[in-house]
Amino acid sequence: MQTLTQSYRGLGLLVRLNWDRALTGFVILGALAAGTWLATL
Repeated sequence: MQTLTQSYRGLGLLVRLNWDRALTGFVILGALAAGTWLATL
């Protein structure tokens, strides 16, 4: 049971780290898209 708990915590940490990276990528892409849109005005 302890092994399952530690594995779950490790998996949760991995998901949180990857979610942060994915969110950062989406924010950068959104900022680039907004800049492109503003340049066309």
